[in-house]
Amino acid sequence: MRRSFPFVWSASGTQLGPLERQLLEALWSRGSATVRELLEDEKLTQAYTTVMTTLDRLYKKQLLDRVAEGRAFRYSPRQTPEELRRVAAVEGIRQLLGSGDTSSLPLSYLVEAVGTHDAQLLDELQLLVERKRLELKKAEQE
Repeated sequence: MRRSFPFVWSASGTQLGPLERQLLEALWSRGSATVRELLEDEKLTQAYTTVMTTLDRLYKKQLLDRVAEGRAFRYSPRQTPEELRRVAAVEGIRQLLGSGDTSSLPLSYLVEAVGTHDAQLLDELQLLVERKRLELKKAEQE
């Protein structure tokens, strides 16, 4: 089952639009493609120039790599879907923590969201926190 990305941010922190997400998912499934190859897929109904411009924007947002192939470019994703989800999650958490509130309130939002989603995840979160504490202690002692 392929996982859809209801929201994804680029490295610059801007949210991606529906066509950008659709093109990223198409490139993940193919590995790489030119605009023409993507348009051969019946799922895309946009004009060539629209797809070309959108891929160029994804390239400028540092989400795609491209190499010249004749008069066109072959695009490929710079990150796997999992890596991009991680970047989006980390960016969201950084924004929450950087909200200017110095109390533990942002952390309580995270714990509440995790607990509402799946209580077992709270145990996993606790284990991750404990592992990180040990890592930090080891780094201090070195």
